[in-house]
Amino acid sequence: MTAPEFSWPKKTRELQTVQMDSTRWNGFPFRDDDIVIATWPKSGTTWMQQIVGQLVFRGAEGISLDRVSPWLECTLPLYPPGVVQALEAQTHRRFIKTHLPLDALVFSPRAKYIYVARDGRDAAWSTYNHGVSMKPEIRAAIRASAAQAAPALAWADAVEFFRFWLENGTAIFGDFWSHQQQWWDARGLPNLLLVHYNNLKSDLPGEMHRIAKFLGIEIEAEHWALLLEHCTFDYMKKNGSALVPITEGFFQRGAEDFIHKGTNGRWRELLAQEDIEKYERLASERLTPDCARWLATGQ
Repeated sequence: MTAPEFSWPKKTRELQTVQMDSTRWNGFPFRDDDIVIATWPKSGTTWMQQIVGQLVFRGAEGISLDRVSPWLECTLPLYPPGVVQALEAQTHRRFIKTHLPLDALVFSPRAKYIYVARDGRDAAWSTYNHGVSMKPEIRAAIRASAAQAAPALAWADAVEFFRFWLENGTAIFGDFWSHQQQWWDARGLPNLLLVHYNNLKSDLPGEMHRIAKFLGIEIEAEHWALLLEHCTFDYMKKNGSALVPITEGFFQRGAEDFIHKGTNGRWRELLAQEDIEKYERLASERLTPDCARWLATGQ
């Protein structure tokens, strides 16, 4: 019996912004068991890194995610020089972070990919909190570096920021809608698992089992309680400085700001009905119906 043939995604463009350089993936030496965690920013990236890290390291404490699981295409001075060399030196199963859209990413049949999605309104709200929590000098530097690519970022309040986000997209990460649609369209690939933030919130044990099965990781039953505890928001909030120590240099209260609330629906009480309708209209125009439904609900 012959194995089915798949049309593997092909990189068709480079994406180079004030924070990302997709060329860093060109020629990357993949291993057969590599794991790539892909997201639109503020969609559950660190949460998924923690879940995968706990599965890989069998519930170990004190895993520094920003060192063990680097953001490969990041051009900010977040990681020490030679991130590819550092990854090549790792002897454990590697799991790497990316925010790239599928058409700007080198996709390897040798690796396994997990894409985490979140309703754009929740992602935008989290992005606003992310931005206003940064140290003033960091926020000013990002604002200045993005100024040539988009109108000045609006930080006055969350509603103003959401309207800016909806109107302008982002100069840093590309187009939100095509990002979601591209990964959704690839959902039939055997080495891609789609995960939704809503489902992590509503059924963390079930989603962790699904992720472990996809990665081919077997965990003894007696260890699941520890792994589950280490992947709860309360644990991550309490241990944020150890999990993402790099945040201490970027946020006013370090990891306490970076791992903020992890909640959904904060926009419901503040957005005008016309704002909600505009978002939903754009979703229906830019996404296929099945992708729009999944993005909004996780179903």
